[in-house]
Amino acid sequence: MAEFELYCFAQSGNAYRVALMLTLIGADWRPIFVDFFNGETRTPEYREKVNEMGEAPVLVHGGRRLTQSAVCLTYLAERSGQFQPQSEDERLEALRWIVFDNQKVGGFLATYRFLRSLAPTPPDPAVLAFLKARLDGSLAIVDKRLAGRPFLIGERPTIADLSMCGYMYYPSEEFGFDIPATYPNIGGWLDRIKALPGWRHPYDLMPGHPLPR
Repeated sequence: MAEFELYCFAQSGNAYRVALMLTLIGADWRPIFVDFFNGETRTPEYREKVNEMGEAPVLVHGGRRLTQSAVCLTYLAERSGQFQPQSEDERLEALRWIVFDNQKVGGFLATYRFLRSLAPTPPDPAVLAFLKARLDGSLAIVDKRLAGRPFLIGERPTIADLSMCGYMYYPSEEFGFDIPATYPNIGGWLDRIKALPGWRHPYDLMPGHPLPR
């Protein structure tokens, strides 16, 4: 039996953050497929036995059942000593960028991509335009941040980077625009993360791709 279990599905950038972390630190883990698109996370059984919030990912380790990707990344960094901010200033800075990612980057990217490519009904163009405008502003902030440093906090990758990249490796056709081409500093940063030993694409790392049509 694997030491870690991760409830996840291939299309979830939130789950990918944790799956990638597990892989990069060399953890013994196995994925448990969550059938999100057929409503598994909305079932009473899932909310009672897996996650009361009705979300993935869920990281299981011994008697612990952890939810929210930031919590999972922090836990794995503290246990492994890898990708961990070192000083109090670094910890606060990593937290600052993780919160920004969850609210303004991954949050907008996930919603925009879902409505555009994964939702069962066509999106409202006005809603897409609203999300894209805010997404462009947030990505520009990240691109500027990466203009003078290889990673978000400095010279080495931390959990802030693994959080921020969660949705950015999905195919450009799912977004309708090419993130690395539009934001070259983000593009170089994504290449540096991709070069880390053990990196894998979300569709290769987690179950559920491709979606049945």
